[in-house]
Amino acid sequence: MSKKPTQPQAEPFITQQITETLETNYMPYAMSVIVSRAIPEIDGFKPSHRKLLYTMYNMGLLKGGRIKSADVVGQTMRLNPHGDAAIYETLVRLTRGNAALLHPFIDSKGNFGKQYSRDMAYAASRYTEVKLDSICAELFENIDKDSVDFIDNYNGTMKEPVLFPSTFPNVLVTPNYGIAVGMASSICSFNLKEVCDAAIAFIKDESCDILQFLSAPDFSTGGEFIYEEAEIKQIYETGRGSFKLRAKYRFDKKHSCIEIYEIPYSTTIEVIVDKIAALVKQNKIRDINDVRDETDLNGLKIAIDIKRGADADVIMQRLYSMTTLSDSMSANFNVLIAGKPMTLGVKGLLREWLKFRMQCVKRYIAYDIKRKEEKLHLLTGLSKILLDIDKAIRIVRETEEDSQVIPNLMTGFDIDKLQAEYVAEIKLRNLNKQYILNRISELDGLKAEIDSLKQTLGSDAAIKSLISKQLKEIAKKYGVPRKTDIIHIIAKESVPEHVFIEDYGLKLFLTEQNYFKKISLVSLRTSGEQNVKEGDKVIQELEATNKSDILFFSDKCTVYKLKAYEVSDCKASSMGEYLTNMLGMVVDERVVKITTTTDYSGFMLFVFKNGKIAKIPMSSYATKVNRKKLINAYGGASPLVFAEHIAGDLDVLLVRDSDKAALLNTGLIPEKVTRSSGGVQVYTLKRGSNISKFCLAETAVLENIELYRIGKIPSTGHFLADIDKSALSFDVNIGLWDI
Repeated sequence: MSKKPTQPQAEPFITQQITETLETNYMPYAMSVIVSRAIPEIDGFKPSHRKLLYTMYNMGLLKGGRIKSADVVGQTMRLNPHGDAAIYETLVRLTRGNAALLHPFIDSKGNFGKQYSRDMAYAASRYTEVKLDSICAELFENIDKDSVDFIDNYNGTMKEPVLFPSTFPNVLVTPNYGIAVGMASSICSFNLKEVCDAAIAFIKDESCDILQFLSAPDFSTGGEFIYEEAEIKQIYETGRGSFKLRAKYRFDKKHSCIEIYEIPYSTTIEVIVDKIAALVKQNKIRDINDVRDETDLNGLKIAIDIKRGADADVIMQRLYSMTTLSDSMSANFNVLIAGKPMTLGVKGLLREWLKFRMQCVKRYIAYDIKRKEEKLHLLTGLSKILLDIDKAIRIVRETEEDSQVIPNLMTGFDIDKLQAEYVAEIKLRNLNKQYILNRISELDGLKAEIDSLKQTLGSDAAIKSLISKQLKEIAKKYGVPRKTDIIHIIAKESVPEHVFIEDYGLKLFLTEQNYFKKISLVSLRTSGEQNVKEGDKVIQELEATNKSDILFFSDKCTVYKLKAYEVSDCKASSMGEYLTNMLGMVVDERVVKITTTTDYSGFMLFVFKNGKIAKIPMSSYATKVNRKKLINAYGGASPLVFAEHIAGDLDVLLVRDSDKAALLNTGLIPEKVTRSSGGVQVYTLKRGSNISKFCLAETAVLENIELYRIGKIPSTGHFLADIDKSALSFDVNIGLWDI
């Protein structure tokens, strides 16, 4: 039996160039996100906003009462094929209740959450009601007069506008934020009246100084704008830059309470409250007793209870420095112009809006002219009937076939088909002289209107004048005072963080099993004995202040750095912080020495078992950035016997084994800038000998310490007197470090 020939196996995959894949798959997606989702256009809206508002316009919600939001969401799906949750979220941001916009487009009833709150959730769409706000009349003005292009919706069942013929530069009034593919947009809001004034000035003279009319961004959440002219000019000219906003507060002396009632647009109540609570917990601010959110129907309010006698202004300066009560916002005026993303300054946006608006005006004027000319044409035909009404009646009566009425009227009065149809449709009761005279009297008025419209259409100056007039009316009708106050900064001074840190005395404790305590001196006075883990003991005590830097030297030649205020205070009854976890040390690493400094002056002395001493300037441990860990903090060639921070040169005592000692001044030891230096040979040791003890001369209890002084290094030292051997053997609390 013969076998069938095997069929060639199809390849499991198709080879394709990466450039081809990007072009055919990724680029269409990227362009869809840029053009159809994330980047606003010159009318100030993204497609999702436009589809929602146009749906509400078609539903007649510009006039009349509110309807359920769920109904609006459902109708919007005819234009926007997305889930109801995404559409409703878009609606929420446009409402008056959400307070995200200076000029909301939707008048709302019900709970729509708040822009300044992360946790204040909006109610479901079945519980809330909406309608279009009155300002929307300016968005849709003459939209039914061919002022903008219309396109098919996603399934071709209805039309939707490409843009809104907004009568004011909404692109600068409504804040817009979006992240596309490879680009983003961040347009801050400006005061409507100021924008209208700036637009009018720009229409008159494109070289005008916009800063005179458009002072600074304005936000629905208020706050204070930190004005720096250079930054504002950069944003206005290039469309890119950043600026700072900060919260407003008042102080209730009677209750020692700071009340924050306006916050930056870019943050939320919960973020601020959480950060302040964390600062209090970390003892970075000690004058705050309580912080709570007291926001209610009357508006935003964060209450901060402070200690009696504390300076509220100083506390707020600290909070501005450490929390989002003072926050930076970026500006990136990236908009779609004719389908292409462009980053423009304020003048650039006004120029593009003016071009677009002039086109809209020309289109609806041309539409009006066409309609009026059509009406004029019909009335001209009607005027010919006035010459002989009886003739018109006779023609209609004597015509045998219905289809011949129009041709007979055309022949009898020398009029065209449209005019004849218009005359033929007049009711019998209207075929009287008075009716016809009244209609014909409109002829002169229509001719004058058409001539006037044609003159306007042919003159850019006349159209600009019309736009300016509309802008003045809008500013008068909808303009409101600024919500965000402007604070002028004459000279910007950088205030270091440590200025805002409360300083107080404290004591540091290090235990043998790597536990660390930071206890304030006030707390220590009323405390009992230090509580430590069973089998553990305190090996070092050190006084410092809350503004000190703490250096933790480990047995792995590493130093860890912390600000004292970064460590939480504890009580004597507590076991303290476990340094392995707090500093991120390796499992078998142990801290052998802690020291503190505020200015990194003086030296670190490192005494090694081989008789060498390294004198390293403290400045070697100072860093420009806030680094937490420095490796190679000291030499590791020989085991470390002793480490000490000294302010200046002083006398120290070294003991070899238990028979010899050397007293020397550290001035004999040259300083080494390199932290990992092995030091210089101070004590010459015979084979098998080691430095066993070391102490500062002022702590050594010896009969005559000067007997052991040496004048040069290296040295072999001097034999110990018997009485001194006894003192060194039994006094273990004189600052010695036993190997």
